[in-house]
Amino acid sequence: MTDPLLGSAMGRRARRGASALLALPIWLAPLSAHASFLPPEMMDTAATAIAWFVVVVVPIAVIVLFWMVHVLPEKIAHKRHHPQRDAIKTLCLLSLAFGGLLWPLAWLWAYVRPVMHQSAYGTELHDDYFHEQGVKARAGELGELDLQHLREQLDAMDARGALSAELKQLRRDLAEVRARRAEVANSNAASA
Repeated sequence: MTDPLLGSAMGRRARRGASALLALPIWLAPLSAHASFLPPEMMDTAATAIAWFVVVVVPIAVIVLFWMVHVLPEKIAHKRHHPQRDAIKTLCLLSLAFGGLLWPLAWLWAYVRPVMHQSAYGTELHDDYFHEQGVKARAGELGELDLQHLREQLDAMDARGALSAELKQLRRDLAEVRARRAEVANSNAASA
């Protein structure tokens, strides 16, 4: 059964009066208001701490972030063993003098392999890649296929005359590593 007063004007007045009585304690509660969540004695201390943070820490963080982004092309080129890594590093430094205008070029260059580098030098990798692989080969961390591939790359570079003295020494060291592996394999086969 429905109450006839709920739909009438008198019922609406009754509901308003009831909600006003319920809201009365809320209206009377804020007799004193504060604009801050901190007591007035701590406001000066908090304002000073925030000011020092903004004046000292924020500029240092911005400079560090700027530098980390600025050397990103150089790190990418290093990770990808880009053959022109040193030129990309120089372009990043020049970009500082030109207000960052050269940075996008350095970033793109770090991701793009030079087209004619392989045909001219026999490889599209930086010399440091070969040194890192040589250290792994001497430590015995390279598999036979990786060692063979490294020798083939060095042989192709030597055929073009693009092998530095350090890489020639690495090539000789790889031949010794291969000979030692063959001796170990032969001695294992003979003892079995």
